[in-house]
Amino acid sequence: MADEVQNVEGAVETTENTGAPRRGRGGRDGGRGGRDGGRGRRDDRRPRDEDGGEELIEKLVHINRVSKTVKGGKRFGFAALVVVGDGKGRAGFGHGKAREVPEAISKATAAAKKAMIRVPLRDGRTLHHDGRGHFGAGKVTVRSAPAGTGIIAGGPMRAVFESLGVADVVTKSVGTSNPYNMIRATFEALGEQTSPKSVAQRRGKKVSDLIKRGGAADRVAEAEAAAVTE
Repeated sequence: MADEVQNVEGAVETTENTGAPRRGRGGRDGGRGGRDGGRGRRDDRRPRDEDGGEELIEKLVHINRVSKTVKGGKRFGFAALVVVGDGKGRAGFGHGKAREVPEAISKATAAAKKAMIRVPLRDGRTLHHDGRGHFGAGKVTVRSAPAGTGIIAGGPMRAVFESLGVADVVTKSVGTSNPYNMIRATFEALGEQTSPKSVAQRRGKKVSDLIKRGGAADRVAEAEAAAVTE
């Protein structure tokens, strides 16, 4: 016959005729399956950081509704074009398709993070030299600008330079207004950007020697060469 006894903490436990207290199911201290009264879940798991602690600027450039014809009719979805950058000279673009808008944006963002490129910047604010890009029917021209000019660009190109960290630039787009072609042409122009340091290393010369050939004086050339960071 079972009796009820009161333990030290005031809880009522049921004992058999042998007088031993009955434990909980599967638990060492009366819990259900857990070592410390939990449900077997570990609380010391480390949170996963997908970006490695790096903060990126994400820009949604374009989103379009697409359809696919199947046997039963049409299946609608969404296509997203996203540009990401760290604001310090690295940027990339990607596109993704999904049945829902948030999923399409997440796919495009993941693709953009994998395709980021490094663009050397002058004084951390503008491009080193002019450039041209061409893709399909789109043609773009990018030019360096003095301080205070701002971003003279429209549409998808503005999103690229804002995520890249460029503060002063002048651009021109001729041909198509398709955002996909404009973005690809812009990244083609940015991919051709070179810095004075890379050119000097490739030619086996000093940065000041390259600046002197532009007609600058010796002191001015040396000062400009010392100011070049990349």
